[in-house]
Amino acid sequence: MGAPRRTAATALAASAALALAACAPSAPGEGPEGGGDASGGGDGSLVVATTTDVVNYNPLVGNSRTDSWVTDLMYPRLLHINDQGEKEAALATDWGYADDLTGYFEIRDDMSWSDGEPLTADDVAWTLQSVLDDQPAGTLLGQMGAVESVEATSDTRVELHLSEPDAVVVPEVGFWAVVVPRHVFEPEGSLADFANDAPQADGAWVSAGPYALSEVQRGQSYTMERVEDYPLADDGTPNASEVVFRVYPDVNTELLALQSGEVDLVANALPPSQVERLQGTDGIEVTEVPGLGYAHLVYNMQEERLADVQVRRALAAAVDYDTIREVVLQGQAVSAGSNPLIPVLSQFAEDGQEEYAYDPEQARQLLADAGVQDTTFSLLYNLTDPVMAQSAQLMAEQAAEAGITLELDGRERNAYLAATDAGDYEVYLGNFAIMDDPVTNFRLSYQPGGVINYTYVDDPQLNGLIDEAGRQLDVADQVPIMREAAGIVKDQVYDNILYTQNLYLAHSDEWSGFEVQPSELLSVVNPVSLANATTGG
Repeated sequence: MGAPRRTAATALAASAALALAACAPSAPGEGPEGGGDASGGGDGSLVVATTTDVVNYNPLVGNSRTDSWVTDLMYPRLLHINDQGEKEAALATDWGYADDLTGYFEIRDDMSWSDGEPLTADDVAWTLQSVLDDQPAGTLLGQMGAVESVEATSDTRVELHLSEPDAVVVPEVGFWAVVVPRHVFEPEGSLADFANDAPQADGAWVSAGPYALSEVQRGQSYTMERVEDYPLADDGTPNASEVVFRVYPDVNTELLALQSGEVDLVANALPPSQVERLQGTDGIEVTEVPGLGYAHLVYNMQEERLADVQVRRALAAAVDYDTIREVVLQGQAVSAGSNPLIPVLSQFAEDGQEEYAYDPEQARQLLADAGVQDTTFSLLYNLTDPVMAQSAQLMAEQAAEAGITLELDGRERNAYLAATDAGDYEVYLGNFAIMDDPVTNFRLSYQPGGVINYTYVDDPQLNGLIDEAGRQLDVADQVPIMREAAGIVKDQVYDNILYTQNLYLAHSDEWSGFEVQPSELLSVVNPVSLANATTGG
């Protein structure tokens, strides 16, 4: 690539799956019981199933879904996102631009850290400035390219000083920023290096969410105790007395635990093949979660053959997209027309976009024209994601029709994320949970330094269009520019968008009141949702 990429830590081989199975709970009687207090007051536990351990307790460098699910209950975001993908107040009550070069957030004055210290604008400003100074790997840093400095101008006001007008920096920083307590994190040195892996003196991590992490049994469970005063809960106090995340080796084992009553909620999205069955299962509710992301194939242009657009076009022509959506996704996915402006982004998306055609003969000819004799490529994917695993198998079979050998490189999730960060792949199959703003998405995905620039693209024309769109404060003025940029991405096969889909989550019908946010990353496993979930109708 043309410039170093900031690594994205924004994230099972058979042996790893067996290792997890050996230490994961194996019977309903072991560990915390599911089902809360039947009276509905919330004196019981809400038990949530997940398939990975926490890798990092610092929310600004975490790289697995479990990291996010746990730390989101501990540390507040400035903004939430509703089921339509729109930003809403959370810690911040107001946000915008005081002038072209000054963004601002006004924050609540009624939140405190769990050790009694007030949460103020100073915590927010310190967190954001430390991200600029220490550059912890993660999505937030990629949102702050135009931010020169951050300051608290009062106990409730934070101002962002910009190097140039940027139409998306405030809402995107507001959504992706997770605020940490300055008085706990600052003494530990660099924000990028602090793992936050030990509780404070009172036996729990200092936090300001609805739940504080109190006990960890790695490979088994993460216990979080209720914070009595949490103003974002409907009644000012979370309903369940505790939330317990239990670790299982795979989604199927999670579902068995749900059906047996061992857990109350499965955090991972359901495999499409399970949705209809579980919708008809007594005692289980299935909730639909809007999708703001997409699945895609990426071709690493650091590999000499893949730097040739003809080779990337050949690989794009070697996949039967309809079959993958019908067989693997059970028809629960929608074509994006091989375009990064996905249909849910309705103001930006263009109707009638045609996706890359499945044409094995064309793929053969393109490779021949490119003079490629070695037609074997490795395909990296997340082995613990059943959709990805089945898709990878089908892709290998389809590519063989074009004389292409896809060597399957399935890894457990954390190893898979590490490989993507290191650029250790030729072809990458993955998905993004939230792609909510086109300008931001393109910056992160297709510009040098973008934390999810997995193609390692550095295209001057594309860079210029993305920069130009970011200067347009009126969204309507961004649209034609972003459509032109998307056309370059599609024509040059810098990204191969396979589909978008809504997701489905399963939980015990004894629990209700969950509040849906889009994507598997947020779904119903978000702070407001779990704080307000209750039992007993």
